[in-house]
Amino acid sequence: MLKQEAEDGQASLADPHFRADVLAGLAATPRAIPARWFYDRRGSELFEAITELPEYYPTRTETALLQSVSPELAGLSAQGAAVVEFGSGSSTKTPILLKAIHPAAYVPIDISGDFLRQSARELGAAFPGLPVYPVEADFLRPVPLPADVASLPKLGFFPGSTIGNMDAHDAVDLLRVMVQWLGEGSRLLIGMDRVKSPDILIPAYDDAQGVTAAFNLNLLERINRELDGDVPVDAFRHRAIWNDDVARIEMHLEAVRDVAFTVDGRAFTIAAGETIHTENSHKYGPNGARTLLRAGGWTPIAEWTDTNDWFALILCEARPRSAAP
Repeated sequence: MLKQEAEDGQASLADPHFRADVLAGLAATPRAIPARWFYDRRGSELFEAITELPEYYPTRTETALLQSVSPELAGLSAQGAAVVEFGSGSSTKTPILLKAIHPAAYVPIDISGDFLRQSARELGAAFPGLPVYPVEADFLRPVPLPADVASLPKLGFFPGSTIGNMDAHDAVDLLRVMVQWLGEGSRLLIGMDRVKSPDILIPAYDDAQGVTAAFNLNLLERINRELDGDVPVDAFRHRAIWNDDVARIEMHLEAVRDVAFTVDGRAFTIAAGETIHTENSHKYGPNGARTLLRAGGWTPIAEWTDTNDWFALILCEARPRSAAP
């Protein structure tokens, strides 16, 4: 097969939402591409490597916290529940939860299909008596859960402070979508990163080994692979900055020289110093976290933090909206 024919075929198979978001984001002012498109197979692998870096405190802090509160979670979770994990990735924290509450089923949801199926197989082997129902989907859009778990009580699991990747408006929308996924009366265990010194935050998103930089730049590689792009990846560098005004870490791809390229047949130019905004990671204080959850339809019923108060796990319940003021 001719190279161009192969590229055209690959571009035609690309996720249409990915194509639309990339083309719109590159044409926008300022330029921005949603962070969920980091997670092709390579991006998912790089993110798992990030979670093991010494600078990246969230994963080890949340994991230790989850282990310490497991006995309490067992007492606060419905018997015979189905655990529904949003953005499951490699499901590395999931075994801690499953061992604690002994659910009736596990439903991992992730946009990266290959990675999802591999981790689902591994988890199924580790818990041979547990039915596992992987769902390949963008959890920003409600999709019916497998029929076998429809009648079971639900415990949503949303670790990693992924909620911080969204601004407040989108985060509230997502939380409301989770109510639709799980139903009223369901519970949600969510991880939320706390505000802390930029001296801790910035290295966590710009590590000395350059793994986070590779993760960010892989977005351009994916555009080239899937959207018939010719973006000169070496013309961009990774940047992580703390935006105190909105309490978030921002990741950008900054052009180190003037560049011109095409994506899906459309031409773009980016001047040196201009950036493509690729990710936000919002950090929350206790009151802000609870307010956000309530706005999304979830009532906090229990909360735990580590000894440094760097990270919080919050258990919530989806309750009918009260008519009282």
